Amino acid sequence: MSATAGQAADGVRSLADRFGIEPGMVVMEMGYDDDVDQDLRDALTNRCGELVDEDTDEVVDAVLVWYRDGDGDLFELLVDALGPLADSGIVWLLTPKAGREGHVEPSEIAESAPTAGLQQTSTINAGRDWSGARLVLRRGSKSKK
Repeated sequence: MSATAGQAADGVRSLADRFGIEPGMVVMEMGYDDDVDQDLRDALTNRCGELVDEDTDEVVDAVLVWYRDGDGDLFELLVDALGPLADSGIVWLLTPKAGREGHVEPSEIAESAPTAGLQQTSTINAGRDWSGARLVLRRGSKSKK
């Protein structure tokens, strides 16, 4: 019980913890718009520093992808996210929750992620209006030289 109370008292830190973001990690953000969850962004930037945009030349440890129904082809967006991603990196696909404008059906994620070489390992509540799907590279789907 006290762990739950501690997490509630330190909500900003627990968001970054749930995303596995550590100080010094390079995190790229894609799909930013005025509807993103600012509390989540603040928690992540407080933990790792500024988020880099999709034009970065850096190898990144994690990619935060804000995606809404109508934002284009999810498969192509996920493939773009893989470009700068480290072999052990994580893609967090953030989509509006059911009932919110731009909601993405889970079947679209289940179809697009494996085609892009990713597998979903978990989902989390990523804020008031957003859900997060943790995607990792399937073994053998990407090799850096």
